[in-house]
Amino acid sequence: MNNELIIEILKNQVTPALGCTEPGAVAYAVARAKELLDSDVKKLNIEVDKNILKNGMSVGIPGTDEHGNIFAAALSLVIGKSEYKLEVLKDVDKASIDKALKIVDADIINLKLNEDIQGLYIKVDAIGDDNKSEVIIKNTHTNIIYESKNDEVLLDSTSAASGETIDKETKEIKNEIKKYSIEDLLNFSHNVPLEEISFIQKGIDMNMLIANVGLSEKIGIGMGNYFHSIANDVFSMAKAYTAAASEARMSGYPLPVMSSAGSGNHGLVAIVPISYIGSKENKSNEKIIRAITLSHLVTIFVKAHLGALSPVCGCGVAAGVGCAAGLTYLFDGTSEQIMASINNMVAGISGMFCDGAKLGCSYKLSIAVDAAVDASKMALKNIFIPNDNGILGETPEKTIINLAQVSNMGMNNTDEAILNVMLNRC
Repeated sequence: MNNELIIEILKNQVTPALGCTEPGAVAYAVARAKELLDSDVKKLNIEVDKNILKNGMSVGIPGTDEHGNIFAAALSLVIGKSEYKLEVLKDVDKASIDKALKIVDADIINLKLNEDIQGLYIKVDAIGDDNKSEVIIKNTHTNIIYESKNDEVLLDSTSAASGETIDKETKEIKNEIKKYSIEDLLNFSHNVPLEEISFIQKGIDMNMLIANVGLSEKIGIGMGNYFHSIANDVFSMAKAYTAAASEARMSGYPLPVMSSAGSGNHGLVAIVPISYIGSKENKSNEKIIRAITLSHLVTIFVKAHLGALSPVCGCGVAAGVGCAAGLTYLFDGTSEQIMASINNMVAGISGMFCDGAKLGCSYKLSIAVDAAVDASKMALKNIFIPNDNGILGETPEKTIINLAQVSNMGMNNTDEAILNVMLNRC
């Protein structure tokens, strides 16, 4: 087994993100277009797919009281640095917020939906007095595939000549995980030298910090604090910590989180419950790191099949599945039990759809943690939901492929229907 490739996948897919990744990706594209233009932006045209529009509509922008893709774009015009990638807005301060609000009021930003595009897509055209630039992101949140200035093409990874390099280095690295079985990922997590996955600890520290902040500062609508007040065991406390972390993030609290498979909320589900439960149950730090490594890898495996953005809630059906597998490993589950926890999880939570990034995601994360705990506990007691039930397959890999087929083919019109409701609500 190629440990180096799996570690490369992990490092590519487990990265810091400040705020919601969709407006963050828009801000990243805007920052790059601004840098290429190298002059004042007089007009900004942004074109996005339905999921970027949906997920960036209501979510808070870190360090501000503002929401949405347009404000994120305006703030990026003021402070955005593309070198920061998904932490592109981390230099935010009061002065920059005021300037961004003036840009929004000036109505120079035009955001529109590309109804025909499939998959993650962001196109930014920045127009100055004498120059113009264009940047396109596709497939993953930081994968710039095209750049131009004054119609001179500076980067075009859609061509055969450069496409191989971009695919190999960034765009499709997560899809390499499809070469492995869940058993392979389990064996890697269990046997890889600890020093080779020590970077996982950074994500634990980062996500537990925002969870603690979410509880101590009573951010958002009080969901995390509510779950904390009624928690009566380590598992319900883990649910509270995860909800509080998401609530802080969705409110725009200016702390980064460690993402998983392109999503900060995925990273919270993949990390926080295992970290909290493991520490309270006196599991060794090594065991916790290995369990979270498995959680990330299963999350990435599911997302590689589902796609970067999907009609189903990835926090439940991707990170929740990863969390279930990681928890089962944490409590010394056998390979059979770990595989069963994946099927148990999918059997219970596969119907949760994604209706955009927002404060309410915190509740979905708490449901995912609840379900992951139950799926794991059942598996550890050798309670396995039969593989002839519903979309379950004979193997966890087949179950995940079936789930992706339902999401990508069977729910083809779901995002359009959800977005229509969101855009036309009373």
